[in-house]
Amino acid sequence: MDYRIASLLPSATEIVAALGAADELVGRSHECDFPEGLAALPKVTAARIDATGTSAQIHARMEDALADVLSVYQIDVVGLTDLTPNVIITQAQCEVCAVTEDDVVAVLAQWGGDVATQPGSGMKLVSLTAEDLTGVYKDIAHVAHALDREAQGTVLITEMKNRLHAIGCSAVEAGWKPQLMLIEWMEPLMAGGNWMPELIALAGGEGLFAEVGKHSPWVDWADIAAADPEAILIAPCGFNLERVLEEMPALTKIPGWADLKAVKAGRVAAADGNSFFNRPGPRLVESTEIIAEFLHPDVFDFGHEGPHWRRVEGAG
Repeated sequence: MDYRIASLLPSATEIVAALGAADELVGRSHECDFPEGLAALPKVTAARIDATGTSAQIHARMEDALADVLSVYQIDVVGLTDLTPNVIITQAQCEVCAVTEDDVVAVLAQWGGDVATQPGSGMKLVSLTAEDLTGVYKDIAHVAHALDREAQGTVLITEMKNRLHAIGCSAVEAGWKPQLMLIEWMEPLMAGGNWMPELIALAGGEGLFAEVGKHSPWVDWADIAAADPEAILIAPCGFNLERVLEEMPALTKIPGWADLKAVKAGRVAAADGNSFFNRPGPRLVESTEIIAEFLHPDVFDFGHEGPHWRRVEGAG
């Protein structure tokens, strides 16, 4: 069967490409930017809020939108219809991360009923739901099944597991598991949850504040100061490396920031939180490599330092 795939979130697009089905994509979200070569694909989603400004300003706009019972994103119904996709991939994990399953179902209803579930409709609606690494593997298998690429899905999952296992084995040799706070949002402060504690553990660290399989929690500064992390990695969702570095004053202005162990020891780093960490797909392996390089530079060197993450000199 010839598939015409509309991917409404970046991680789904990366999964489709990793399965060897990039040529079957006919539409993408406005945030899909990997792998290279997607620019010519029509964008069928857009953000309802302004994503410029500081993390505090963006957070306030999102809160206002959700308070007004508005989705943070919108779908170009006409554009999507014109593309005549027979596979639409969305997500049901986070209402502020991408277009949700409910958004897509509402659009499908405009096409003449719930075509996604009608027998013989020819439409497949694939909704990703990962909250931990096991869920990521299940999502990959789900997409692979929908595209009749089960064999490719098995190979991809096996490769990811093998690479992560190798990192974990090497991390044991480091002999030290520093307590790491992975910051997913800067103002207000949020710790990286869901799969991120697993990535930290595989990379030879001990994550703080967040639990595997649970949404990223907001964290009070007093709790951070009390925990006094030995390392801090800043990778806000949607922020590339340069933007994280520009936003650093949101942290350094906090009274007591310079007194943290991590800051005193020079173990603070900024990372590309847009391309890595926050996309539950194949590049979670590279995300783990970044953490491992940061925590244990004497053991790991994958070549990510510089282009994908940097130590923050003089963070205090």
